[in-house]
Amino acid sequence: MTSPTSRSPRRALRALILGGALPAVSMASMAIAAPAAPQFDVARISQDIKVLASDEFEGRGPATPAEKKTIDYLAAQMKAAGLQPAGQKGTWFQDVPLRKSEITGSPRLGMTVGGAAVPLSQGEQIAVRAAETGQSSVAFKNLPLVFVGYGVKAPERGWDDFKGVDLKGKIMVVLVNDPDFEGGEGDFGGKSMTYYGRWTYKYEEAARQGAAGVLVIHESEPASYGWATVKNSNTNTMFDIVRADPRSAHTQMEGWIQKDLAARLFKASGLDFEAAKAAARKKNFQPVPLKATMSADYAVKSEIITSHNVAGLVRGSKYPDETVIYSAHWDHLGVGLPDAKGDRIYNGALDNASGTAALLELARAYAGGPPPERSVLFLAVTAEEKGLLGSEFYADNPLRPLATTAGVINMDGPFAAEKTVDFSISGAAKLDLLTMLTEEGEKLGRHYTPDARPEAGSFYRSDHFPMAKRGVPAISYDAGTELVNGGAARGKELADIYTRDRYHQPADEYDATWNTSSWVGDMTLLYNLGNRLANGRDWPNWSQDSEFRATRDTTAALRK
Repeated sequence: MTSPTSRSPRRALRALILGGALPAVSMASMAIAAPAAPQFDVARISQDIKVLASDEFEGRGPATPAEKKTIDYLAAQMKAAGLQPAGQKGTWFQDVPLRKSEITGSPRLGMTVGGAAVPLSQGEQIAVRAAETGQSSVAFKNLPLVFVGYGVKAPERGWDDFKGVDLKGKIMVVLVNDPDFEGGEGDFGGKSMTYYGRWTYKYEEAARQGAAGVLVIHESEPASYGWATVKNSNTNTMFDIVRADPRSAHTQMEGWIQKDLAARLFKASGLDFEAAKAAARKKNFQPVPLKATMSADYAVKSEIITSHNVAGLVRGSKYPDETVIYSAHWDHLGVGLPDAKGDRIYNGALDNASGTAALLELARAYAGGPPPERSVLFLAVTAEEKGLLGSEFYADNPLRPLATTAGVINMDGPFAAEKTVDFSISGAAKLDLLTMLTEEGEKLGRHYTPDARPEAGSFYRSDHFPMAKRGVPAISYDAGTELVNGGAARGKELADIYTRDRYHQPADEYDATWNTSSWVGDMTLLYNLGNRLANGRDWPNWSQDSEFRATRDTTAALRK
């Protein structure tokens, strides 16, 4: 979802300034004199991006003809680089079973608001996802709408937006982000989004509450992206992991509505939208039935398909059973709704053909140099754009044991718009791997910049997160926005332009005129971090107060 030209919505710099809370990295590791980084070929990286983001690859949608073109290209490049196949049964591939769902035809959607009929157009006032419950159709009439604030139930914070309301047969209407975004009372970390602020949590909670459906009210600031991103991400084919009971995690209808429509719903119910938001930021908030109902009727095609992760290995010379992982997602949005120019191919050049190209170039560097002491796995994952599904599947079904995985370095738009003097990672996290990255960056004259927009929840939006949940030290690299020419102000300007005009839009295309001045520096830093980990004896960990520390600690005995 991210881009090399910007601190994108999901990759916004989020980690806290490091301090004494972190476990120390061993002096033995720091004393190792790493060999000079290899020479990285910008023209070769550009060519990989150009190929993967071409119209021929049709936006790299999983379970489309473009998937086979994509994964075959990646496997061929890994083989040519000299990697060993690390997938299943001696292949380059790991099968990833997924439920694929798509709306067939145009959905019929409408509301009755204060007694007046309001027809809704898919992608305009509303963006409804294909049902991921396995059902073949969605049909309901005049279901009541209920505003439930931020849709959060967090007993550990003494927070309950539901307070016993019965949502069966009703549509749950919720605000995006969590109650602290604009100064709530729930100890949700201030501007730093918690998982309760993610739309995925809100969908899951709606299912747990027994709601018939859920609508998230879109606002650009708390969402960290505009309506175009919502429309393009939710009105095309949906994927999910294969669940024994899909209804335990999904309602029959999941979607987003524009703020203007929400304000109309509130006004018809005698409420001011801003006043209702202010009330929702307080612990004593009570659910509010709205004077509005919704109807929907559309067919859904649902089937179980098999997508694929692609995996290649450079085997370690001394500790081959220990692993360092570089990862990047190969997928994008495929073919979807046309833009103003009629373009329907979401090429995903920056998001994430660039990260995939970086993965291939790093693979060439490791395969062509002295073999590292630990094995290095190059993992291109599927269905990131549909909820980190390829990395989630890998984390549950690892090709290399997680207990002996030293760390994960993820690349989702790893290049900056121009050369920068800083760098960062996606998400607020404190871990040894970030300490090591910071030290390696300083050797190259670059400094770490903490998160400028913690409200965007980037930590939960990239492929390092499924590994982090399972205790594996994992980061998603961000090249920063403090430009050598123009500083942070110009970096932010370019980031905002990308988010507005190209992110998750057909305009994210390869451009031969890109400024590539950051690329070699970013590749060198990525290589140096992984090389230090692959040729050292450190087992990085999380800070003592991290929610992932205990899980990592339990695996220590398995490494002895």
